[in-house]
Amino acid sequence: MFHTPLCELLSVELPVICAPFGPWDEVDLAASVCAAGGLGSLGTAARTVPELREQWSRLRELTDRPFAINHTTRPLDEEAFDATIEEHPAAISFHLAVPGDLIGRAHAAGILWIQQVTDARQAAQALDAGADVLVAQGGEAGGHGGDVSTMVLVPQVVDIAGDTPVVAAGGIADGRGVAAAFALGAQGVSMGTRFLASTEMNVSDDWKQRIVRADAVDAVKALNSERVLPPYTRPGSQGIPRALRTELVDTLRDHPEQVDPDVAVPRLMEAIGRGRGDEYLPFTGQSAALVHDVLPAGDILRRVLREAETVLTATAALADSRAPRRTRP
Repeated sequence: MFHTPLCELLSVELPVICAPFGPWDEVDLAASVCAAGGLGSLGTAARTVPELREQWSRLRELTDRPFAINHTTRPLDEEAFDATIEEHPAAISFHLAVPGDLIGRAHAAGILWIQQVTDARQAAQALDAGADVLVAQGGEAGGHGGDVSTMVLVPQVVDIAGDTPVVAAGGIADGRGVAAAFALGAQGVSMGTRFLASTEMNVSDDWKQRIVRADAVDAVKALNSERVLPPYTRPGSQGIPRALRTELVDTLRDHPEQVDPDVAVPRLMEAIGRGRGDEYLPFTGQSAALVHDVLPAGDILRRVLREAETVLTATAALADSRAPRRTRP
């Protein structure tokens, strides 16, 4: 039921992408997602090239299956991008802007390009630039994103994408979300928050348990986060991160002048380096309200697809039961 053209393009068994988590170490998580048949991802933010090469080497030791390496424009590390081209992953994923020149470089090296978009305008830019896959990320998502909801954005992007596969992201954490994504025309899903609450993800248990306890309204847009995050380094970049509320998030919203970047930034970077950061900016989506446990990634992937199959089967049966019956004359 779930083997779509996206699977053929990415050489995976299941149309599920694990979202990249910026600077946090997700090697074990990516390997588990790959082993379960999905596409694992690794972020590159705030990491040196030697650190990244070490992560890539570890992942290749754990799996021989395809994976993606992610880059963003906050900031774009040119040296890290060059190293990624040399590493030659199956795909490069990108968000916050559409870099046509980088897409061309990836294609010249035989690497697929997965472009995350947050509105129809950006989706059109990505298609013009030759992106191989579009991730339509709704505003419900954690981390950097836009304002258009997944329910509206996915069919918008599907309508203009033609033969380019569309992946739905934002607010998807169980089988109902996966089923809805397919009903909207997507060929796959990307999940972040659900995989954050996995046993393999290398972040603190405190963060995972906050996700389990959180309601949707606890995941808010972190306004004025430019005081503690790197600047955008390419024109057209956009996105305000969504995170669980913390003292820092509240202060940035209400009294940004009280946050001293010279003090806050080193503390944040040090925390991220040891797998924390949840004390300050725990990027998390509204789908936290649908996450009720911490499980191995393979179990998560299999469960959501099993649930989705049940939902789609039940929906088809309901539609069939309500269809008018033809009677013989």
